[in-house]
Amino acid sequence: MSDPTFDSFAVERLIQDFAAPVLPQHRPDPATLDVSDRNARYWTSNVTGPLKPGSDAHRREMCRMFRETFNPYRPSVLEWPKLEPDALERIVSLKIWDIAVQTEGKARLRMAAYAATVNEPDIREAIALNAWEENRHKEVLSRMVAAYGISLLSEAPYVHPRNTEWAYLVTGYSECIDSFFAFGLFEVAHRSGLFPPELIDTFEPVMQEECRHILLFANWVAWHRTQLSWWRRIGFRLKVAAAWVFLGWERMRLVRTLDADGNEHHHDNNFTVNGAQAVSAVEISVRELVTLCLEENERRFSGYDRRLLRPETMPRLVRFALRFMRAGNTK
Repeated sequence: MSDPTFDSFAVERLIQDFAAPVLPQHRPDPATLDVSDRNARYWTSNVTGPLKPGSDAHRREMCRMFRETFNPYRPSVLEWPKLEPDALERIVSLKIWDIAVQTEGKARLRMAAYAATVNEPDIREAIALNAWEENRHKEVLSRMVAAYGISLLSEAPYVHPRNTEWAYLVTGYSECIDSFFAFGLFEVAHRSGLFPPELIDTFEPVMQEECRHILLFANWVAWHRTQLSWWRRIGFRLKVAAAWVFLGWERMRLVRTLDADGNEHHHDNNFTVNGAQAVSAVEISVRELVTLCLEENERRFSGYDRRLLRPETMPRLVRFALRFMRAGNTK
């Protein structure tokens, strides 16, 4: 059930007030697109000295980074290339589209709900913009599946979270996991040639946007933790640990969803870990995949100010696991 005290209208006003940048009505010219793409990938603060987590400078600059790296692409003017029959079949056969669309819808609601509870204006604006961008990802996916005739389940109503901070934590850490593997899978798809370069290029802004999202989240976690009293900080650390345990459990099972008619469906909630063979014509080992994920993770973050914190849990876990993987290991 939804929280009866949740003001959905207030959340919508928040998103419109803080997170509805002016977008071009028509497809921008190539030069404008190139500038926007570069601005989304490279950002350095003009503040000198360290950006100590929790300081006013850290808060201002992490939020300024998020605003100034905004990419004004418009889903309604994205060009979807015509696909050859075999490429179209590969796209249609991927068992990810329902869960992908619903995940973006839930992320948008959870982030907007948490933003509505934040008193600090810079943080509230940044998280509200993040929610707005999640909704744009959902629109991109919806337009793509429509363009290629992919049928989706009817979406059940999204439920407002009872505990908005918990919902934001789970969503943020989930994006950290999924983006880490998605970066590698996206590069596998690019190198494999199974999908047209034009389709890869169309999705590229979305992939880099996910990098910005988890960069903001990692810095928010550090900032938020410092704002708490010592005893509340202990509780927050326990909540973070619980979020990781929950996400680990969730990814070991099929996720259960309901459509708008209440019918139950099951989806693979771990495609970003298990989906390499679906986007490549050649077999790729686990070691090769996670090594590529590490490389792509570093590449996508490399353009942002090094003083901002990066999500480190997945890279550290993978580097540790690589110590026990033999070259050529496919298990």
